[in-house]
Amino acid sequence: MKQPSRKRLIESLDEVFSQYIRLRDSDKKQTFKCISCGRTLPYEQADCGHYINRKHMSLRFSEKNCNAQCRSCNRFDEGNIQGYRRGLVEKYGEPLVLMIEAAKNEVNKITVFELRAMIKYYRKEVKRLESEL
Repeated sequence: MKQPSRKRLIESLDEVFSQYIRLRDSDKKQTFKCISCGRTLPYEQADCGHYINRKHMSLRFSEKNCNAQCRSCNRFDEGNIQGYRRGLVEKYGEPLVLMIEAAKNEVNKITVFELRAMIKYYRKEVKRLESEL
């Protein structure tokens, strides 16, 4: 049996990680508050928004860098970065936001083993969060 490629593992992790972030940031009423604009919307309208762009692998799967974001801010307002930063400071505090910004250019080559372990971990977390709804 052929093993999935590194690219495919990253795609799988993107999918389950996104689901985890959106569920984590949703409440029992299945609504979420957009990190950037503050609007409350149904879970189905949530994206997994990245403060520092996904191309930076050091932060692509960072739970603090990724938060539920409305599609309008994420897809059409270039991430509404100013609003996103304000939301992060409110949620985690200025020191953590500065740490995220400083980590932007760190090199982080995630191994195939790590990718598989992360996929397994986030699948379990998604099941746990879904059972709590």
